[in-house]
Amino acid sequence: MRLLLLGLLLVGSCCLSRAGLILENGAPIMWAHATSQPTDLTITEGVLTPDPWHYLHRMSFYRILIAATDPYMTSMGPGDNQSPIWGLPLQLGWMLTSGTVDAVLDPELCPVLAQVQMQSPAGVEGYCTTYDSCKTAHPDVINNWDSFFQGLKDATTSPLPENEKKDAILGLYWRAQMSSTAAHSTCQDKLSSYSGVEKSFAHSWLNAAEYVAAAHFQSSLELASQFMSPLPGRILKEDDSPPNIPDLSAEENHSLYIFSWMQSVDNFLGGTLASMWRRAMCSVTTRENGREMLKQLLFNPEYATSSFLSIVTSMSTSCGS
Repeated sequence: MRLLLLGLLLVGSCCLSRAGLILENGAPIMWAHATSQPTDLTITEGVLTPDPWHYLHRMSFYRILIAATDPYMTSMGPGDNQSPIWGLPLQLGWMLTSGTVDAVLDPELCPVLAQVQMQSPAGVEGYCTTYDSCKTAHPDVINNWDSFFQGLKDATTSPLPENEKKDAILGLYWRAQMSSTAAHSTCQDKLSSYSGVEKSFAHSWLNAAEYVAAAHFQSSLELASQFMSPLPGRILKEDDSPPNIPDLSAEENHSLYIFSWMQSVDNFLGGTLASMWRRAMCSVTTRENGREMLKQLLFNPEYATSSFLSIVTSMSTSCGS
């Protein structure tokens, strides 16, 4: 899965931009134009040399990855498009429509015979371009993705109930995804080009991901697009004052308010809100409840933030007892 891990690592690095358009004909933006065959990508002297800054190259990574891993995703539930990996191409499409576009390769999951060397465009520095260089630069990231892919294979012979296998797979997925997100430090010098409001949103969005990850959110095509739909439809400007931005919808303003509120409370409490949440997500059942709480918080304006705090405190205490 080395090709796939390289793409996954890179997409976790820079994720500041987004837009309201999430789906195109029921799929991620330009999904129909992405290839499903690794050998359709650029090959130079027998070496696969895709460009991770090329939108369709990267979208192709995700199409290949989803197709390769879908046979191992039966625990995710009936029907198509249940894989949590759908969240990645949806996020990439979200980045494209905002105007800014920025693996472990197990032969049993994705038989790619060519070697892989990612392209690195002129003026772009600080990114690893091969499996070995990424393993050296970001060992935890690569190890966590290795564990995820191995966990997929192990699940096919596991005696656990399907809901527990699903929860275990999602746990491995989010551990890997969050370690990729943590690698965004390579993009810190790019932050100066954004407004202060946009940078605040970026930080609050990353903070919110901690809650989503701990709850083992199933970022299927349907659920991921649902949760991404209220994100702001444009880059935030310096004079924007959420949640009172006139040209954004009520849903967009509400999502900005919620993300900012979560970040502010966590900062005020010295990080203890996020810590309590992680402690509260201690079982399959509490994680199911946690996903419903996040849904209410994001989509139900009548859901009191004070209720969220009290429930999290109670849940974390119960888990610790």
